[in-house]
Amino acid sequence: MVSGKVLEETYRKWVQYREDCFKIIENEPLPQGLYCNRTFDRYACWPDTPAGLMVNISCPLYLPWYDKVSHGVVRRKCGSDGQWEREKSGQVWRDMTQCQEENEVASKELWFKQLLVRFRMLYTVGYSLSLFTLVTALIILLSLRKLHCTRNYIHANLFLSFILRAVAIIVKDTMLERHWGREIMKQSDVSEMLSHEAAIGCRVAQVMMQYCVLANHYWFFGEAVYLYSVLIASVFIDNNKYLPYICLGWGTPLLFVVPWVVVKILKENKECWAANENMNYWWIIRFPVVFASLINFLIFMKILKVIFSKLRANNQSRHPDYKLRLAKATLTLIPLFGIHEVIFIFATDEQMTGILRYIKVFFSLFISSFQGFLVAVIYCYANKEVQTELKRKLRSWRTETEIVCCGQ
Repeated sequence: MVSGKVLEETYRKWVQYREDCFKIIENEPLPQGLYCNRTFDRYACWPDTPAGLMVNISCPLYLPWYDKVSHGVVRRKCGSDGQWEREKSGQVWRDMTQCQEENEVASKELWFKQLLVRFRMLYTVGYSLSLFTLVTALIILLSLRKLHCTRNYIHANLFLSFILRAVAIIVKDTMLERHWGREIMKQSDVSEMLSHEAAIGCRVAQVMMQYCVLANHYWFFGEAVYLYSVLIASVFIDNNKYLPYICLGWGTPLLFVVPWVVVKILKENKECWAANENMNYWWIIRFPVVFASLINFLIFMKILKVIFSKLRANNQSRHPDYKLRLAKATLTLIPLFGIHEVIFIFATDEQMTGILRYIKVFFSLFISSFQGFLVAVIYCYANKEVQTELKRKLRSWRTETEIVCCGQ
């Protein structure tokens, strides 16, 4: 599937090429003698050609790979009867081999498209798995009353942000597929595909995805702030005072997504808003992610320092395995704070090229898509508090079931 940006630019150049051709057809004087009529065959603009001659014209300007074939020509032959020669199939003969994309370039593009398809399959599986485990984990946290506390409320909102992020990305991909993936049968299909009306759906999906991604990062931020306040600032958070976290996690993204939408409408109102022609506009969305990730990293290092000092103190008495416990604490905090974001924080896809870009995209997609699954496992399924409460609830349910059965 051709990218939306390339398709849109190619179509607009083709429309301009067609209009220029029609002007030539209308204004050029007619030649003398027997000749084949000037015409536009939707590929190239052909002049009047004397009977029995071959006509060569430059490769059309609108071709995406025109720079590589600018010296090539496309040919037609005018028959001795003043009619364009035809193939056995009845189609007008045309030799455009010099204007075709090179096989090597085409094979590289095919490889790249296949790679993107594999990447998409990878993160679709990741987000689907994360979605299932997160929904289940969220139900568990909200249904067990003894687990209701500020810490678990923050966990629950983080789970919800992961769920919305996964749903938004899957919906966005579906909308992009519907918008750009349809089969083109006639010119009106292209016009309809590139109309602003057809792009509204995928633009809304793009906006929702950006909001959910930002909300996800700011719930990471909320987790970091809460842990910092408890471990380092030694501040007791009352169960009724988690409203600031709600404002931080769900409200802060609006401060950046709304201006980004306004800028997109006014300055880059093209396709599905997926391309970033002016990177300054993209930083409206990127800056809050960078800021939150850097603050999280600083808090992460501070908390690790506190954990290390406490474990080392305990090591002198009764905990000889403090290094192992430190490693466990570190690995537990990394997905909670989203520390992996720091690795590629200043490197965007547009700034990286070659194999390095593919590596960055792979790790970003892999970690981001499976991160929700990892967080759900660590903070719900593998959490001893949750396991104890689930076992207690299961025993209570079994007891009630036995009483009902015996009573009957």
